[in-house]
Amino acid sequence: MSDPFAPSCTAFEGTRRLASGSLSEVARAVKAAVDGGSLEPVLVFDDASGQVIDFDLRGSEADVIARLPALAARLAPPQAQPLQTEGETAAGPRGKGRPKLGVIAREVTLLPRHWDWLAAQQGGASAALRRLVEQARRAGGASQQRRMARETAYRFISAMAGNLAGFEEATRALFADDRPRMEAHMATWPQDIRDHTLRLAWGAHVPSTEL
Repeated sequence: MSDPFAPSCTAFEGTRRLASGSLSEVARAVKAAVDGGSLEPVLVFDDASGQVIDFDLRGSEADVIARLPALAARLAPPQAQPLQTEGETAAGPRGKGRPKLGVIAREVTLLPRHWDWLAAQQGGASAALRRLVEQARRAGGASQQRRMARETAYRFISAMAGNLAGFEEATRALFADDRPRMEAHMATWPQDIRDHTLRLAWGAHVPSTEL
């Protein structure tokens, strides 16, 4: 059966990677470590954002798992809504009469020559603007993903490696998208921290140190 708490996260016990997987998998591992008297701080990170996740570990393991749906809902990204073209509604194709466009009307300020160009496009100004926005979104998708990956990795290393040697230089290399230089500055960091940083920043496949 698939796990209902799908957001992926990773827990660290000190500098050692304790567990990685769904919320329920990691929550069980964290609960066991804390109840077992772990002497190291245990931190859990959302793999999508690099932010620290706080599990409510009160009560039994079943109690902890029962509280996860609310946490999963907070971590879930907002669902993207497709742009509706003229002639479509949220319920389906346009029928007779004035269409319900399913779009949001907002003021756009353009120069006269821009309005003239838009008016000459197929479907009119609104349809042309929506097509231009969609094209820009597709063209910028890869660069946006890279930016988000860098920011995710930065949040993680800020929490886990801020006091380690080479942190500032590694950060500069991260935002310069210079992986070899970043790896060089991370050379003395604990292995699990290095590996997870690379996974977040570049989707690197590195050997797991987990038994």
